[in-house]
Amino acid sequence: MMSFVENLPPLVFDVPWLLLAALILPALVWQLRCWQSRERARRLARFADVATLARVVPTADRSEQRRTVRLVIAVALAGVALAGPRWGLARGPTTGRGIDMAIALDASLSMMAPDDRPSRLERMKQEVRRLRAMSQADRVALIAFAGRSYILTPLTGDDGALELFLDNLDPGVVGQAGSSMSRAIRQGTELLLASDGSADRALVVMSDGESFEPPEELEAAALEAGERGIALVTVGFGTTAGSTIPVRDGSVVREKRDEAGNVVVTRYTPDLLEKAATAARGTFIPAEASDKATRIRGALRTLRTARRAIETRDDHVPRFLWCLVPALLLLGWDTLRLLPRGPRRAGRRARATVTAAAAAPLITLSCSRPPDPAVLFAEGRVAEVVAAYRDMIAQGDTTARTAYNLGSALIGADSLPEASERLEMVRQASEGETQFRARFNAGLAALRMGRADPGEESARHFAAARAAYRALLTDRAGYLDAQWNYELALRKNPPPSGGGGGGGGGGNQQNDERPQPQGQGGLDQRQAEALLNSAAREERDVQGRRQRQGRTPPGGKDW
Repeated sequence: MMSFVENLPPLVFDVPWLLLAALILPALVWQLRCWQSRERARRLARFADVATLARVVPTADRSEQRRTVRLVIAVALAGVALAGPRWGLARGPTTGRGIDMAIALDASLSMMAPDDRPSRLERMKQEVRRLRAMSQADRVALIAFAGRSYILTPLTGDDGALELFLDNLDPGVVGQAGSSMSRAIRQGTELLLASDGSADRALVVMSDGESFEPPEELEAAALEAGERGIALVTVGFGTTAGSTIPVRDGSVVREKRDEAGNVVVTRYTPDLLEKAATAARGTFIPAEASDKATRIRGALRTLRTARRAIETRDDHVPRFLWCLVPALLLLGWDTLRLLPRGPRRAGRRARATVTAAAAAPLITLSCSRPPDPAVLFAEGRVAEVVAAYRDMIAQGDTTARTAYNLGSALIGADSLPEASERLEMVRQASEGETQFRARFNAGLAALRMGRADPGEESARHFAAARAAYRALLTDRAGYLDAQWNYELALRKNPPPSGGGGGGGGGGNQQNDERPQPQGQGGLDQRQAEALLNSAAREERDVQGRRQRQGRTPPGGKDW
């Protein structure tokens, strides 16, 4: 597992109370050595006085003192190692259980009110981040709503994509002013029901409750969500005393005014939020409640979860070897110092050599094991890697991971048709990170076959590659390798109509279709990203203009 270590992390211990051993054991060894020294001096005193002994054995005391220091240090280090010291944060994949959750966020102008410091919108973002930190295994979708609702992200576990859209959330995202919670509830219900998986589904609506729509519409939308198995949680923000709405006009900040020129005062309105939760038999969390994220998790605790792969996990790296190895080296050195010199020492060395020679075959047999396929792959011995994984499957290892590794190794061996077939089987039979990587490498195999086959089959291979990467990008946002390979498939054999997608990213599979220096007319990675991002920006601009043209909120209330 690849990992990296961050700078200056805290020091922790697996079993902190065992640190007492690092204090007690050295003290016991010191006392034992002192007792041995006194006993030795008492025995020697029977044969000569202290002055005579000093002349006969001049270095005995100093040698014993150095040995005592070595033993005390070795025992202290072993005691620290026994406590399990850890420092440095390692990041690597893990698994967990979670639900599917859509979070509808009120992005209307009233959420800029500062009565909930620093503003209702910022407090709402803080609660979303805390909720996400409590539920890393959940798949989360973000929906922004004001006069209309807009899906920011599909269901994903990509924290980077969620944080990106959350940071950029403001009243300008939705385009149509006003506030309509019923549309957000309906869109969230449709999004959750369209998802696959065995986990239960939940819809969390965060708003100040100030909505300019008939209560009957909101209750009908909430009732429909509840009847279709969606757990609805409504969360309030703001104060009933209310506040004015600051509006920035260039460098000037002024108060929001209505069509008659009066200063607008927006107030937290819990009635609609409570009616929606009651209609769906869900949970209402008022604005004055503390620790809203924990209350949301408590309301969803009884939902059925599903096991999923989590992108990364921060954990402290075990460092006990840093203490144990020096302790063993000190003990080994002390043991060597005890060996007698002269003929007796040579005889013992001969016996030790014979013993070691007899034990060597046993040690060799106990340590022998098949070579690690990952090591073989790193050394470029792809054929041996393929043979190793075939043997593992023949011996009964039918896990998706082994099948995925064989398919990936077959790509390296240029056995592309078989690789594509095996990876497609893995994609259909797995989920989470393994499914994501299998889809990526299946697309890679199809792309390679399309580039290698100039005949009629080339178009079919390129179409398969485009389909694989389009689905992958829809699932995860910002994965550059997939964007690049998708662009390659488009450039080599464009489809009849344009396509694209954005979606999530992770995975550490090596991708040799990454851009290399190209001749005239080729695109490097930066140009390909710019092309995809430009198309996405143009689409957002067009949608924004359509939303703003001729759209007037109910009753002229645009906050």
